[in-house]
Amino acid sequence: MDAIILAGGLNSGALRRVSPAQFEAEIEIAGRPMLDYVIMALKKVGVITRIIVVGSTSMLSEDVKGSVDIIISPGDSMIDSLSRGLDILNANEPVLALTSDIPLITREAVEDFLCRCKERKGDVYYSFVSKERNERKYPGVQRTYVKLREGTFTGGNLVLLAPGIINGNRELLHKVVALRKKPIQLGRLLGWRCFIYFLLGNLTINAIEERVLRTFKINAVGIISPYPEVGIDVDKPSDFKLAKEVLSKRVI
Repeated sequence: MDAIILAGGLNSGALRRVSPAQFEAEIEIAGRPMLDYVIMALKKVGVITRIIVVGSTSMLSEDVKGSVDIIISPGDSMIDSLSRGLDILNANEPVLALTSDIPLITREAVEDFLCRCKERKGDVYYSFVSKERNERKYPGVQRTYVKLREGTFTGGNLVLLAPGIINGNRELLHKVVALRKKPIQLGRLLGWRCFIYFLLGNLTINAIEERVLRTFKINAVGIISPYPEVGIDVDKPSDFKLAKEVLSKRVI
């Protein structure tokens, strides 16, 4: 399958305190731009045939440029950038989409996610990680969590999707991306019944999937990943510090 790395996010938030880079993907951690680590992990995944970066050529280190098949400029939003990537690839098979700000990601984490996706049929597969897993491996890591009946989770940064899912769902996807770190507002999209269950901590993963299918006609599948690296995106100084500590010790 093909993979799209979304690398068009401007460095206009809290990370300006640790780097003057124009784009978040360019921020150096342990001697490399964040984007490098994502590319290097994907290159080791055997089923990935093409890697496309939606960003700038200046983001890439010379030794990883050969691992990227296509580089295109980003759109005005994450969904616009994803749509551009899908149009260029013109793929019929599911495409793996991921963000460029997950430098801790590993081959094992990606392969595990893709393997779990094979167990069920769906249009979109969304990853998330339990708070327990995060705290066990990276004590004190700060993430946005949602309490469900199965446990407390944070959203992941790996999505497997059918190429045609963007068409007809652009407005909905824009809302979901805009609210991805605002769980209460995101929960309201599912309707009041689900929202009440969510507030009570009784909402289940299966109920969310059924509601999305019934309301939006999208067969969405939630994938619980045992790898915290899937859910740790670097978007604030504390994340930067953690990634620097881990990557400084990792053998590339």
